[in-house]
Amino acid sequence: MKRVSTTVLAKVHGLSAKELFAKFSELGYIERHANRWKLTTLGKTMGGEYREAEHHAEYIVWPEHVEISTGVDAPEVSSAQDKIGFREKYPANHRSVDGHMVRSKAEMLIDNWLYMAGVVHAYERKLPIEEPVYCDFYIPEGKVFIEYWGSEKDTRYLTRKRTKIDIYQRYNLHLIELDDRDVQNLDDVLPGLLLKYKVQTHGWQ
Repeated sequence: MKRVSTTVLAKVHGLSAKELFAKFSELGYIERHANRWKLTTLGKTMGGEYREAEHHAEYIVWPEHVEISTGVDAPEVSSAQDKIGFREKYPANHRSVDGHMVRSKAEMLIDNWLYMAGVVHAYERKLPIEEPVYCDFYIPEGKVFIEYWGSEKDTRYLTRKRTKIDIYQRYNLHLIELDDRDVQNLDDVLPGLLLKYKVQTHGWQ
């Protein structure tokens, strides 16, 4: 597998090296330590490697086709038929205060809470992995993902839930899980959960 430096990869995608480093930091591939970028466990999983430059300095190289997208897209699906069924069953027709169109009243309550608490967030963000998996909410500060688990009890839903939880654990991603009971008590539940990942909330004392 051919690997290229971050600078070369940035040019391929029409970005500056600084912009691509920022993207990789947001995705959780790298972290800043003592004025140097270091690979995270996720970054190594995505194919990042260290190479030695002159004077024993190190730099990071990446597979040419490493995932750099941080955009919002549709939720993860296991097949085309699943995609059609999911979107028909849960259309994004609930508008949150910040303009996000979400798929349920519970997600609208969560989105509104994050907005009112001053927490910058995205809806339906792709996880920074090769698999086409999407979270319900993503918070760049702390690189935290939020999943709301509905009350469905059918086998497919529970299988999908277990699969997603396994993926979060496998890639060591920061996950906050919410259910219907939590949604009814967001003021009590979310501040503490977010603080675990050093995400500050405002206006909810």
